[in-house]
Amino acid sequence: MTKSKYVMHNISSGTDLKSGSSLLNKVFGYFSRPFLDTQRGVEWTYKEKVFFRFLFIFFVYFIIPVDPKFYGFLFQADWQESPFYNLLVLARYQPEFFPLQDAEGMPILGLASFKNWLVGVVLAVLGTLVWTLVDRERKEYFVLHQWLQILLRYKLAIVLFAYGVYKLFVLQIPYPSLSNLLTNYGDAFAWKVYYQTTGLSSTYVAILGFIEILAAVLFFFRRTVTWGAGLTIGYVGNIAVANAFYDIGELSLSTFLVLGASFLFALDIQKLYRLLIREEQVDFKRPNADFSKTNWSKVRLGSKGVVLGFFIVFLSLGFFESNKGFGSYKYPQSPGLANSYGVYDVKEFIVNGDTLPYSNTDPLRWQNVVFEKWATVSLKVNKEQIIDKSSADIYQKEDIDRNYELAGFSGRHYYHYEIDRENQVLNLYNKNRYHREDQFSLQYSRPTDSTIILNGSLNGRDSVKVLLERADKPYMLFEGRRKDSRL
Repeated sequence: MTKSKYVMHNISSGTDLKSGSSLLNKVFGYFSRPFLDTQRGVEWTYKEKVFFRFLFIFFVYFIIPVDPKFYGFLFQADWQESPFYNLLVLARYQPEFFPLQDAEGMPILGLASFKNWLVGVVLAVLGTLVWTLVDRERKEYFVLHQWLQILLRYKLAIVLFAYGVYKLFVLQIPYPSLSNLLTNYGDAFAWKVYYQTTGLSSTYVAILGFIEILAAVLFFFRRTVTWGAGLTIGYVGNIAVANAFYDIGELSLSTFLVLGASFLFALDIQKLYRLLIREEQVDFKRPNADFSKTNWSKVRLGSKGVVLGFFIVFLSLGFFESNKGFGSYKYPQSPGLANSYGVYDVKEFIVNGDTLPYSNTDPLRWQNVVFEKWATVSLKVNKEQIIDKSSADIYQKEDIDRNYELAGFSGRHYYHYEIDRENQVLNLYNKNRYHREDQFSLQYSRPTDSTIILNGSLNGRDSVKVLLERADKPYMLFEGRRKDSRL
């Protein structure tokens, strides 16, 4: 068997593109032209032109902002407070004539998340009808086809780079908090299970981000578009499946990325088939419109400069954001009580002088307490609560509003606290937006490094005294798998 040759030379005719297996010709049929690299001057069929018009309008609908909300956010956002998050929002823009989240901040899931696609389809159909009526003489859309490729490449590059940096610095899927690790598996929403299990390996999350950045860079250069498209289809296709089955949201955005990458990948699919399967000599050099003699060359060069500038600025902002506080804007930034981090057993729980025994059902008696590295304390207590169903993916300036650690969870109650060190008082505020009235203050003392005594009132009527003792318990997750561990 002889090896096929990878030949690079100029294409002199369009016949090379139409050769190949009869099976692929049947698959593409009459509508092959919009998905193939075409020659200038080669006349398209009527159906090919109509189909291209539809595709052009449909893709432009997602690429160029047509939703007034985009411009409202652009001019109203606080760019000094949260430039990284604001750029991320703009980068992942998709039309939102129908909301993508409900009133509680939970993503619209399933087929309902594609309502905005229906708007795009309707606009594309109407636009195609008008375009077909007023543009009957044109024989082909070679140059416009080139511009569509450029728009898609840069759009995909920006979105992939943004999410790549988001993951590279472990900002999107941070390492689980200690409270999260102590929450029962059955008390977590599906999306939180995915985030918690994925976030356990910060290195893995960073590698995922690197893959997205690599795909974005491949889209930036015309000669590597096919590689970037193939990588995106495989990688983002998997993300789209996870978004669907874990109820993560953003299913429409990830699906659009796969669709756009498929359009670009299909430009070489017949060539790849002939090279890899039929082992034929194939020319992989794509026809390219010559913009050098027109003012459009400046537009093209300027667009490339904008995308490159976005890469540099967003990468820098991601680096600086990751070095703030505890490494993710999803977690509070105020430091917690010094040397208090850990899980505490509630050794004594005294209410109005009566000692309450340990109980899994008592709505008043605490079962255990977790002090985080930041100013959050969580309680395991059998008290009713309304679950925060939001995706927790919105930037919040105040620590009490940063709800990633409790969103999608039940079973624990999370409190933000302020420390009055002069009087040794902790002022606690329930972080759950549905229970903000739950506030109280407790005096604290620390007889030993592993003991905390709390005194005060939980409801303004009953006095309470709580003795907490830090649990000296090793965790396999922290101990590691490659050294001896004992439980």
